[in-house]
Amino acid sequence: MIIIMKPGASRSNIDHVIGMIEEKGLNAHLSEGSQVTIIGVVGDKTKLAHSNIEIAPGVDHIVPVTESYKLTNKKFHPKDSVVQVGHVLIGPGTFTVMAGPCAVESREQVLETAQAVKKAGASILRGGAYKPRTSPYSFQGLEEEGLKYMKEAGETAGLPIICEVTSCHALETAVRYVDMIQIGARNMQNFELLKEAGKAGIPVMLKRGLSATIDEWLNAAEYIVAEGNSNVVLCERGIRTFEPSTRNTLDISAVPVLKSKTHLPVIVDPSHASGVRAYVEPLAKAAAAAGADGIMVEVHPCPEKALSDGPQSLTFSDFDKLCRDLAPYAGLAGRRFP
Repeated sequence: MIIIMKPGASRSNIDHVIGMIEEKGLNAHLSEGSQVTIIGVVGDKTKLAHSNIEIAPGVDHIVPVTESYKLTNKKFHPKDSVVQVGHVLIGPGTFTVMAGPCAVESREQVLETAQAVKKAGASILRGGAYKPRTSPYSFQGLEEEGLKYMKEAGETAGLPIICEVTSCHALETAVRYVDMIQIGARNMQNFELLKEAGKAGIPVMLKRGLSATIDEWLNAAEYIVAEGNSNVVLCERGIRTFEPSTRNTLDISAVPVLKSKTHLPVIVDPSHASGVRAYVEPLAKAAAAAGADGIMVEVHPCPEKALSDGPQSLTFSDFDKLCRDLAPYAGLAGRRFP
């Protein structure tokens, strides 16, 4: 539940209510806005049954939160969150572009790509060092060697870096190199990994599961935030449907739905959503128009030779055009880009 304080509630009123909550062994989460102060209660609210908290000095009213996710809920935190990754801010007023190869294949490849995407307008370098593939015989990534190349490329280009982790062991290694970790669709409900990501102390991007509902997705994010890490960004990457024309079906409606349900930033991955290079640009524009906080795009120096996801990867010139054409859409949505 959430406790709405009166506009004129004093600091001692607020502290008194928080004390009443914590006295019962529950957690209180304070959200102070310019107009209203909200205290969120996490835990078994029946413990407050006879506390008469609703008549405590400074309390206006109490609102029950029926959703199972609490900390990620917009009712708890009405103001949209901003997540900082290195020097980059993801959230209201900005349109963040993450770009880079699906898989880090060599030092030269990622260094070259980092310079190209930075020049075009990307603000975060993405690259895969751990690759969860459908077939065990497909390229699985360079692992720590790839992370080292990513770190060098990011430092050279002046870009923070993000990389997917597929296990607690990979997470342990990756946090020494990257600025943000990504938990992919196949691991969205890997709850032990989510908990460890929450303890890792760096920003996390959580992709939507292949067939996950939005509430399941937000509950997965709750696992991370409940461990003390509120720096979470959600990524809509398409869901599995009956339609075979694209790799997945981009649920563009998820963006406004999430904006109504959660304070966490939302970005869109048009590369994985479509699986087709030609569809990336229109879907990226749709993401901007729908209110997304950014996009993640796959870029490769030579897509036809890519070891992973070549058909959906943009060339350097494709990506440069995308950024130029996307800028007006981001502007119309009230976003700064690049």
